[in-house]
Amino acid sequence: MNDRPDDNKKQDTREERLRAALRANLQRRKAQARARAAQDGDTPQDSDTGKDDA
Repeated sequence: MNDRPDDNKKQDTREERLRAALRANLQRRKAQARARAAQDGDTPQDSDTGKDDA
């Protein structure tokens, strides 16, 4: 009885908004990683921390 249609609609829009925010964040982080890799001349998979341990 407490499950009103408006509550379900709000929940759906919230989830959609969160999904979109997570997707945008992931794309931004990937772009940053690519930019760092291009500056350093290696790929993001080649280094764990991005620093030399030598």
